[in-house]
Amino acid sequence: MANRKLLLFMLLLIVFQSKAQHGDLKLWYNEPAHQVWEAALPIGNGRIAGMVYGNPERETIKLNESTIWSGGPNRNDNPNILAVLPQVRKLIFEGKYDEASKLTADNIESGINGMNYQLLGNLNLSFPGHDRYAAYYRELDLQTAITKTNYVSNGVKYSREVFASQPDQVIVLRLTADQPGQLSFSAAMSSLQKSEIRTSENGEIILSGISGDKDGVKGAVKFNSIVKLKLDGGSYQATKDGINVVKANAVTLFISIATNFNNYKDLSGDAQKRMMDYLARADKKSYSILKENHIKAYQKLFNRVHLNLDGADLSKVPTNERLKNFAKAQDPQFAALYFQFGRYLLIACSQPGGQPANLQGIWNDQISPPWGSKYTINVNTEMNYWPAEPTNLTEMHEPLIQMVKDLSVTGRETARSMYGAGGWVTHHNTDLWRISGLVDGVYWGMWPMAGGWLSRHLWDKYVYSGDKAYLKSVYPAIKGAAEFYKDFLIEEPSHQWLVVSPSNSPENAPAIANGKSIAAGVTMDNQIVFELFSNVIRASAILGEDKEFAEELKVIRKRLPPMQIGQYGQLQEWLQDLDDPKDKHRHVSHLFGLFPAGEISPYRTPELFDAARTSLIYRGDRSTGWSMGWKVNLWARLLDGNRAYKLLSDQLSPATGEGESGGSYPNLFDAHPPFQIDGNFGCTSGITEMLMQSYDGEINLLPALPDAWTKGNVSGLRAKGGFEIVNLSWENGVIKGLEIRSALGGNCRIRVSRPLKENGVLKIATGDNPNEFFEVDKVANPIISSQAKLKSPGTKESFLYDFATKPGKTYLLSVK
Repeated sequence: MANRKLLLFMLLLIVFQSKAQHGDLKLWYNEPAHQVWEAALPIGNGRIAGMVYGNPERETIKLNESTIWSGGPNRNDNPNILAVLPQVRKLIFEGKYDEASKLTADNIESGINGMNYQLLGNLNLSFPGHDRYAAYYRELDLQTAITKTNYVSNGVKYSREVFASQPDQVIVLRLTADQPGQLSFSAAMSSLQKSEIRTSENGEIILSGISGDKDGVKGAVKFNSIVKLKLDGGSYQATKDGINVVKANAVTLFISIATNFNNYKDLSGDAQKRMMDYLARADKKSYSILKENHIKAYQKLFNRVHLNLDGADLSKVPTNERLKNFAKAQDPQFAALYFQFGRYLLIACSQPGGQPANLQGIWNDQISPPWGSKYTINVNTEMNYWPAEPTNLTEMHEPLIQMVKDLSVTGRETARSMYGAGGWVTHHNTDLWRISGLVDGVYWGMWPMAGGWLSRHLWDKYVYSGDKAYLKSVYPAIKGAAEFYKDFLIEEPSHQWLVVSPSNSPENAPAIANGKSIAAGVTMDNQIVFELFSNVIRASAILGEDKEFAEELKVIRKRLPPMQIGQYGQLQEWLQDLDDPKDKHRHVSHLFGLFPAGEISPYRTPELFDAARTSLIYRGDRSTGWSMGWKVNLWARLLDGNRAYKLLSDQLSPATGEGESGGSYPNLFDAHPPFQIDGNFGCTSGITEMLMQSYDGEINLLPALPDAWTKGNVSGLRAKGGFEIVNLSWENGVIKGLEIRSALGGNCRIRVSRPLKENGVLKIATGDNPNEFFEVDKVANPIISSQAKLKSPGTKESFLYDFATKPGKTYLLSVK
């Protein structure tokens, strides 16, 4: 009987999930993008990408390839800093920030500030007479990763489908008309790069070129692109400007792109051969097979997670209108759409074997984009990957993992030559060439902490999977980051704590420093080093390696500065109590310990928890888009679902393009402004944190559910320790259904807001969680495991349970 009930429940769940997502997960519009890039729709396969405008008369697809960057292999170290480092530190400790900053700038800047991620060019299609059209519709279907454009012109219905195929490594464009012989158009390519364009008699347009120069580094990325047309009926003619198609029934266009890039130090690849090989493989297949291959590969990843937020069905309202009305409309499912759009973007711009998502993911329409569209690694790149593990896209994490491995190599010379230290270091920016020296001047760039922050991604991937072979492969990089700080830390004079110096609290400065950011022992640095050392200590024990090194780190860790509460009740941003409650800076770096790290907890560190809340209140809500995305996560960690939802609403409002206003563009791209993709990924992570948190020794379910989400269901989210939420459904804030799968076995500890039935499976949790993947470091504050109310004011009662699991088993838990 119990088995029949379970089977019925699973069938109903499958039907419910299918109904919840089918047909709803579309960005759609009743007008073209015209010339607005931020209204075009993104496609990508992790290596190549396009922005599809959907213009009837003059269609444009802007094309990118992830390795087309300016410059070539280079380094930007300046070893002069080593000789003056003792003097710089002395000046900082004496409070002479002007002098310390100037001395550092004179000896550390290299003039090479990172290369630019660059646009390849455009595919331009011209349809004479299609300036008059009706019944217009375009969409991006997140279920299939296909963009579609439909309209009627001169009594004929025209349709276009575009997708970037991961298995077949080409962009495919299909043009059809509902009447025979009605497709007549011209196709051409254009580029702002140093390039040549030619056509062939075989219906091909070929573009070849080389990337641009920057900061004295010659462009060295050679690229080739080909567009091949295959006609159903009609004819074509090649001209010097492009291909003219006359009276076809349907046309399929293949776009193949390749470069000579092998890795950050090797450009010996044959771009021409690669391009032709990709095309040849795709050219053998029918459009239906290419489409089927594409959808199957994509849905294998995308369909792992389902989210339904029950409410009025507003899917028939254009996306730009839903964006405009979100803050005042009852439209919970729009938040679910936005969540899944973030997952779509990560699949589209970050695939195994490729490059990580940069500041704009993989989409860029310029030769010199804002901030070079580089990897800004003092928060933005890391934020891109916050959703990777919990939203069940672990494969998408791999390009970042590889970049960290690369930086652990290039950063060794930087650590040695610039700081006289072992291990490896990198600063606040890097690029395709894995530079690790200072970028963009001392105010922004004097931050040698990115290696520590990036290394937490290597560790995080392990604690979700439990794969010891993987951990062994990344351990040298994690250990190398710790080796650098072991050598670089210096004793400060006031408390004899060991601190990082020089550094800064990213892109911010206290009033006392006269506009100079240079500092020692800032809170974020201390949090990063503490977490890094803790992770290396744990990894050492798991792998049975480097016991002596781990013991060294334990001794040093005890001498790191503690987090401090300042005069305004705030968590101090700096070593000294220098915070200004009126400071509305976009960075909230000192809250790293709250999120993404889990060093601050409502249960273990209630005083610090309250101080973090106070700091976040002082900072305010409105800011740049990525900052608001971070704040969604922070308010979720503060267990305030309504405040997290308010920040999400601020982000899901039309971007004004003015100041640090944030918001979203018509295509739901995040606005800094201008566009940065990190806000998209930050909000996807934030929505996850509102529904499930996996830290602090437990899995906390619905910890920050806002009042607006009265009813819903989520499945497929992953927690640390190899646990997966098979089903979590709720109504009026109360869990109605809960099912958890265990991949690794071991104790599962969950926290819920209402009691569950202790039916022989569950038991009330006491003591520390024995599951090694949920180990909480108790160096500073012991964990409190109890049924007591939270010590922080304004929080609610919760209940903590344990149950034993076996690998591969699924557990259905009952609600009282």
